[in-house]
Amino acid sequence: MAKPTTALLAEDEPLLRQQLRERIARYWPELGIVAEAGDGVSALEELERYRPDILFLDIHMPGASGLDVAKKAHCHVVFVTAFDQYAIDAFEKGAVDYLVKPVSEARFSAMIARLKQRVAGPPANLEAVLEQLALKLSPAHPEFLRWIKASHGNNLKMILVDDIVYFQSDEKYTRVVTKDGESLIKKPIKELIAELDPSRFWQIHRSTVVNANAIAGVARDLTGRHHVTLKGVSARLEVSRSYIHLFKQM
Repeated sequence: MAKPTTALLAEDEPLLRQQLRERIARYWPELGIVAEAGDGVSALEELERYRPDILFLDIHMPGASGLDVAKKAHCHVVFVTAFDQYAIDAFEKGAVDYLVKPVSEARFSAMIARLKQRVAGPPANLEAVLEQLALKLSPAHPEFLRWIKASHGNNLKMILVDDIVYFQSDEKYTRVVTKDGESLIKKPIKELIAELDPSRFWQIHRSTVVNANAIAGVARDLTGRHHVTLKGVSARLEVSRSYIHLFKQM
């Protein structure tokens, strides 16, 4: 008889831990939850004690971080995190399973389906993913931009980053669009995205970065393409396929 598949839940928020438990019972009732942990130290202890096949792991936990726990995990890891574009980039490039809070039913169901297929094979190598996460989530990461100095006609103006609705590449320049109009900067999107808070500014296309707080909605047209509508401006911005996952959590 095959050994039952087991899991450890490491999440410091009791309500979210309960939701994980209930959804696992609904989508994979045969998966045995051998233990739960509310902090990193306990997670390390339970990991050593039970040696589960799967670890559902919150990145930000007291005691020891999720990154520290993941380094000791010799099993399949599903990272659980609040939205962070850097984190998602690392997960997807490393083909690692992840859940973004708040976790949608569709996302959870898809994750379980993939996990059932992967659990029969060896766990993914997390070394590169953990290195990238450690770099991007480090407290030493430079402070994000608060102001942009942009050209507005023949004048220069200082624009508060919070007031910007979106950035969009325009040949040699990048357009900076606010509710009051638009200005230009010479910095390309690729450099700009590294200086913006990824929890607030989402890249939705290789040429477009949008303020998440300014998004009014997202819709798919008759051709199957997705567009976002914005608060305070009339523009509709196309979302490329590479970034559709951002809106599956909404």
